[in-house]
Amino acid sequence: MYDVYIYDLFIGLLICSRLEGKIVVITGGASGIGAEATRLFTEHGARVVITDVQDELGRKVAVSIGEDKVSYFHCDVRNETEVQNAVKFTVEKHGRIDVLFSNAGVPEPLVDIRDLDLEAFDRVMAVNVRGAAAFIKHVARAMVERKTRGSIVCTTSVASVIAGTVVPHGYTASKHALVGLIRSAAGDLGKHGIRVNGVAPFGVATPFVCETYKMEASEAEEVFSETANLKGIVLKARHVAEAALFLASDDSAYVSGHNLLVDGGFSVVKP
Repeated sequence: MYDVYIYDLFIGLLICSRLEGKIVVITGGASGIGAEATRLFTEHGARVVITDVQDELGRKVAVSIGEDKVSYFHCDVRNETEVQNAVKFTVEKHGRIDVLFSNAGVPEPLVDIRDLDLEAFDRVMAVNVRGAAAFIKHVARAMVERKTRGSIVCTTSVASVIAGTVVPHGYTASKHALVGLIRSAAGDLGKHGIRVNGVAPFGVATPFVCETYKMEASEAEEVFSETANLKGIVLKARHVAEAALFLASDDSAYVSGHNLLVDGGFSVVKP
């Protein structure tokens, strides 16, 4: 009986330490998938710096988890100077960066291509693509300088592999572009032992999505569930965070340039 207890304890500790001692930066960490990933990553032993423009929410996340585990740093990913400062803050505080989870992103209203708002299009591209590129650039510099064999994970979307009338045009374009950036960066950084991947979720009822489409979370989940291929389960932010954890950890040590779909087979059945 005692041996069984020790074995169970060992397995429990092993499971809970997939990012033990790792230093992680999570962009868009104040809410939604980013906040859930922050909770999950710290449960697995990481120390996390979350960046966002939602200062009050970001600080609440840090306090709720524990400021010995999580720090908040204001950063608009569209501003490269602020991105540089966020990376500098993390390195000065923790000495290095092991993982970047580039999760900051914005949706847009669904309109006919003939009514496309190009200012909204530019904003989506600036956050979803340029912001990710800025963080990849400066985190990669920090990793290479310190010879860190790190992992970079970006939140893409099922919209990165499909298109059509159900996903906004700018958002679709940005997520397709982000996959191209991931693959290009993976090719460039592989020589330094740095992996770059994407995690591509189906619809998740995050605060941004609910606000954009003027729906309550329960209503959004009902809509997504009706169109989903995989029935009997509702996709939550936690599921996406768990996929990001796999890509961030050494469990995926030889995975790079991959866009991991968390879409319940939607893109296969309804391409």
